[in-house]
Amino acid sequence: MTTSLHWYRSGQGSDMIFIHGWGMNSAVWQHLLPFLTAHYRVHCVDLPGYGYSQPSDALSLKDMVQCLLENSDQPAIWVGWSLGGIVATQVALLAPERVQGLVTVASSPRFLEKQGWRGTKLQVLEAFLQQLSEDFIGTVERFIEFQAMGTLTARQDIEWLKKVVVAHPPPQTESLKAGFYILGHTDLRPRLHELSMPWLQIYGLLDAIVPVRVAQAVNILVPQSQQKIFDNSAHAPFISHPEDFSQVLLSFCGQCLPDFHEKVSQ
Repeated sequence: MTTSLHWYRSGQGSDMIFIHGWGMNSAVWQHLLPFLTAHYRVHCVDLPGYGYSQPSDALSLKDMVQCLLENSDQPAIWVGWSLGGIVATQVALLAPERVQGLVTVASSPRFLEKQGWRGTKLQVLEAFLQQLSEDFIGTVERFIEFQAMGTLTARQDIEWLKKVVVAHPPPQTESLKAGFYILGHTDLRPRLHELSMPWLQIYGLLDAIVPVRVAQAVNILVPQSQQKIFDNSAHAPFISHPEDFSQVLLSFCGQCLPDFHEKVSQ
């Protein structure tokens, strides 16, 4: 049985699908809407088991992707943040005809640190997972603080992300645990060469979760991809720098959809 997902849709034009990160929901993208909806139809989705999309038994990466594909039928530019970047990349690998362009934000094809690969230490994920069983709200808040650490706008970014958490119903505990499992066990690096659509990776120089050196490593694997690094941002550049982020995104979308870009520029 197909799980019904909650979508927030706004704007007109070509389609863009936004996928949030771990512990969050579709409200996280609200800062971008004023910059995008004049020319694009923006679809912000709550992942299975998150926000208004719960409850769900779509806990594996494969199940999540299948659920998204069953709930969306139009070709679109897919934008995924953190865990959502893994999901969007997997969509692009499984259904490339549905992905006109891929944008991954503060994401990595392999989140976990490994010899020769920069990433999050296993102990960090295990600690968050242990805390999750004891204190859901506290764990999510600590993860939020971890994401914004080191930026000039950290206090405002943390306050905004905390508001996002309470804007929708809390995610299922099982979905949160499954998300940590996906972050800790997924490795998409061997398949990245299969991506044929334009791909933009966006990173924050101050990111404590996805080290910026991942950008160089991914560039070696997929040299035809594009990259943008926000110097004064951490794990959520679209929150700390929404206008600059939107301009980068719109420029990339114009490359993916040149006919549409020329139309709206006239």
